[in-house]
Amino acid sequence: MRRHNFKKLQIWEEAMGLIDENYLLTSTLPDYEKYGLRTQMNRCSVSIASNISEGSSKRTDKHFIKFLEDSLGSSFEWETQLAVCFRQRFISEKLYFNLESKIQKLQSKISNFIDSLESSN
Repeated sequence: MRRHNFKKLQIWEEAMGLIDENYLLTSTLPDYEKYGLRTQMNRCSVSIASNISEGSSKRTDKHFIKFLEDSLGSSFEWETQLAVCFRQRFISEKLYFNLESKIQKLQSKISNFIDSLESSN
């Protein structure tokens, strides 16, 4: 297997964009969420991109896939936390649906990438 350059992967680039949007969102959360939802969402968004980059260093696609699956798991966790923000009225409906659409597209791309790696083995 050739190692992937994570900086050239579209899923990594989109995950980095999500981090930027996430930090903008979490900076507006109430102060009482400083060590709760805010911290959790920040860690989660960073985990999505971090697992993609860490997995790209692995010697086999099988090992890379494990990290991509972890990244996918973090993306679903972040989507749930986004829903909490909306349900608690911390964010507008417009922002919620915009970010929900972005995370679901990223989830689809990560899943498709996993499928392509599995089918090439």
